[in-house]
Amino acid sequence: MALRLLQHRAPDGARCVLFADGAQAHVVPGVASIRELALRAIAAGTTLARAARDAGLGAAVDIARELDAGHLLPPIDHADPAHLILSGTGLTHLGSAEGRDKMHAAAASGQTMTDSMRMFLDGVAGGKPADGNIGQQPEWFYKGDGSQLVGPDAPLAMPAFAQDGGEEPELAGIYLIGDDGTPFRLGFALANEFSDHVTERHNYLWLAHSKLRQAALGPELLIDAAPDDVRGTSRIRRDGTVIWEKPFLSGETNMSHSLANLEHHHFKYDLFRRPGDVHVHFFGTATLSFSDDLRTQEGDVFEIEAAPFTLPLRNPLTRAEPHAASVKVL
Repeated sequence: MALRLLQHRAPDGARCVLFADGAQAHVVPGVASIRELALRAIAAGTTLARAARDAGLGAAVDIARELDAGHLLPPIDHADPAHLILSGTGLTHLGSAEGRDKMHAAAASGQTMTDSMRMFLDGVAGGKPADGNIGQQPEWFYKGDGSQLVGPDAPLAMPAFAQDGGEEPELAGIYLIGDDGTPFRLGFALANEFSDHVTERHNYLWLAHSKLRQAALGPELLIDAAPDDVRGTSRIRRDGTVIWEKPFLSGETNMSHSLANLEHHHFKYDLFRRPGDVHVHFFGTATLSFSDDLRTQEGDVFEIEAAPFTLPLRNPLTRAEPHAASVKVL
């Protein structure tokens, strides 16, 4: 079973890191965050798994019980949320291309192919270059900073002005920038990228608006080899009843871009290689309830699960209170 790291917060606020090897999870003594453990590993020139083992494993923990108790945090954070960047890329899976193409076909004005499908096919043709080469750049979007990141079982709040709050089940890569500007991939988390698909469908140029939303991460950080073939299930419950459910695929085998190519086209910008920063980069989805004409409602609960992760990601949908956005002139 895959190696995972988790962040735990006790009822008294004390934090610790948990190291899960197979079905067993243990406290990593003397470490309060995965970022702290990663900095230790970078300084020692070792891996996260080795750094955890070198710390000496402490008490055993039942992570499923701790999840149900609300004690598990997102598997990455930063003391200063402004130094955690949420971003992502779309049209990396066939399902996303088909859904986006349907969304924008009506606006294609007689074109034989929408821009969405063209971008996806560009990825199919050039998104997995031979080792050492640079491939076709993908779509890219910004979601916000660490203040927009929520953890397992926490509400996903769409803004008061949002027209939709829709799930996007996928993988997210977690990165830490070293002192010399080198991006270090810490691992992968199960994610709900969460978007406003009604706004996006109205006009593709509003994609940037539709992505400025919260996002949720499952509790586990997968730290061994990158998963090639991820198979999971995304579902929505309303009043305790499943109203929509569908399998989803991810991992490089099921993508039109290699992870290395997506990472290159994100970290090629100097802005994203600022020492000490954390990056959460979403790799795209293949399954949307919106594509099946489902409209979510406040109170719906999103559930995402996929091997090799052992714990689900669950988040209820809420709507934030309106607030004044007017600008005052000084």
